[in-house]
Amino acid sequence: MKKRHTIQRTLVYEAVNRLQCHATADEIYESIAKEHPNISRATVYRNLNLLAEEGEIRRLEIPGGADHFDHRCHDHLHVRCEKCGRVFDVDGEYITGLEKAIQNDHGFKFTGYDILFRGICPDCQKASRQHDADPG
Repeated sequence: MKKRHTIQRTLVYEAVNRLQCHATADEIYESIAKEHPNISRATVYRNLNLLAEEGEIRRLEIPGGADHFDHRCHDHLHVRCEKCGRVFDVDGEYITGLEKAIQNDHGFKFTGYDILFRGICPDCQKASRQHDADPG
């Protein structure tokens, strides 16, 4: 049974789709609060969770960091910048059935997986080169 879409849920869904940057819950809240200052952080977080559970947006759980939310719900690859923490889509073949190649000694029923590459984004590379070139 799908839950009815409230105005707040629509605002959250539209913000994730508008931002298209794998935003964190805080970034999504800040984006919505600019135009709707009375919306609470808890309302945004609750609706992000509901939208992710319903499969309308995708939650990316980032080890050691905040969850990010993606407007693209199909299986695809991501990379996280080790300097600024932003998450980007990566072009490449998403390998289906990878979970069948995993030795399952603990009796899990696999429901899916996310592959998260690490790297340094072009903006941070550029900033690092400028910092290294600065004689100061």
